[in-house]
Amino acid sequence: MSQAVAAAGLHLVTADELLRMPDDGVRRELVRGEVREMSPAGSRHGRIGARILSRLEAYVREQGLGEVYNADTGFLLASNPDTVRAPDVGFVSRERADPVGDIEEFWPGAPDLAIEVVSPSDLFSEVDEKVAEYLDAGCRMVMVVDPRRRAATVYRSRSDIVLLTENDSLEGGDVVPGWTLPLRDVFPQT
Repeated sequence: MSQAVAAAGLHLVTADELLRMPDDGVRRELVRGEVREMSPAGSRHGRIGARILSRLEAYVREQGLGEVYNADTGFLLASNPDTVRAPDVGFVSRERADPVGDIEEFWPGAPDLAIEVVSPSDLFSEVDEKVAEYLDAGCRMVMVVDPRRRAATVYRSRSDIVLLTENDSLEGGDVVPGWTLPLRDVFPQT
């Protein structure tokens, strides 16, 4: 529990409480029991996320590798206090997805691959926090796509980090074997 929450005597929200909140069009994540509202993404962010999701989903479905989730899907990364994050694109391997099945709750754990598209309103400290939370919860790969720099950063751990330019490709490695996506196909033409 954060000191600010404890000092204010605020109630920490659980993942179950977050799931039951009314669908009022506001996207929310839960970070150590504190609800964080997220501003709607702009057009460029949505277009880039859709391009990545559509290409990944088509490949994963064709190869029978697992399930791909959009930004509406919460992943329960930690409990007591609860943390629920919703990457712009998430992938869970068939080996992990099949036993869980088609549930209505938040996915129980981290995705195998989390992809975040940086929004103009995102602070780098917040993006770094998300990356660390995904990795600490067992995510095998995190990709952070930055439209402003026309670049991406791929994290396999806190020390295994690869920087990519728009001339490089996102590659699934052993997480999504055989999947590649040239970054120049993701970014709007200049």
